[in-house]
Amino acid sequence: MGAKRAVAGKPAFSRRKVNTGLQVGSRVVVTDNSGGKEAMIIGVPGYKGRLRRVPPAGVGDLVVVTVKKGSPSVRKQIFKAIIVRQKRPYRRPNGVWVAFEDNAVVLLTPEGTPKGSEIRGPVAREAAERWPQIANLATMIV
Repeated sequence: MGAKRAVAGKPAFSRRKVNTGLQVGSRVVVTDNSGGKEAMIIGVPGYKGRLRRVPPAGVGDLVVVTVKKGSPSVRKQIFKAIIVRQKRPYRRPNGVWVAFEDNAVVLLTPEGTPKGSEIRGPVAREAAERWPQIANLATMIV
């Protein structure tokens, strides 16, 4: 066969595989100062899998969430979000295993920029490399 060619609109390489520690229905902490405290994952855009299989997501993935707890201005609303921490351990290429204390996301505006102006707590390096706007707001990248 021949070499794989890039398809228009998609990268020529696949993203680094991270063990998926979250899925649709998971409750996560909102770690920015957008007003949300807790959110629930309701979708994983771009996931193509087996019929009726619950879509998984890991660190650095884009997900669709609904805010369950927080200020009235963001509660009961649907946002896109980036997963910045997960409890389930995942392995980096250098052999180090990484796991965080909680599962956390950063909410995004419809334009794709972070809704808050600061991110509390550490952010995984995988998420920071994939989303430069999140890396700019992060105080600590692990």
